[in-house]
Amino acid sequence: MVGTRGHMMRTIVRGCAAGAVGTTVLNTVTFADMALRGRPSSQAPAQTVNKIAEGVGCPVPGSGDGRENRLSGLGGLSGIAVGVGTGAAVSLARHAGLRPPWWLGGAVTGALAMAATDLPMARLGVTHPTGWSAADWVSDVVPHLMYGLATYGALVGRGT
Repeated sequence: MVGTRGHMMRTIVRGCAAGAVGTTVLNTVTFADMALRGRPSSQAPAQTVNKIAEGVGCPVPGSGDGRENRLSGLGGLSGIAVGVGTGAAVSLARHAGLRPPWWLGGAVTGALAMAATDLPMARLGVTHPTGWSAADWVSDVVPHLMYGLATYGALVGRGT
């Protein structure tokens, strides 16, 4: 039993590491897009954290710039948590025998991470994807696809 538990823990840790790789790729693609097009960073993660914190009765403390900076930091950390958590979930799925080809596994992994971020934002009214422009969709889909390919590629390359 200890061996099985240890193997499962290694599977989760590998997934977290792969998710961290994918998150780094997603952030790189996003920041490159911002630099190339001169667009601002999204405030949606911070707004989502704010709505969730208020909804559970634990508002983010502070006022003015200090509070906004906290929300921005928490929004970024929430993105890292989604990326690492998605990597762990996909690693567990591979461990359970779901092993699509790398390109399909990468696309599905990216779609899972995108859904894990966009659905809560839409549900909370932070964003309305039905009103997004083509450029908005590209700014969301491309980084998440790159995340998925990098994350799944790291898992496949590690033999999990």
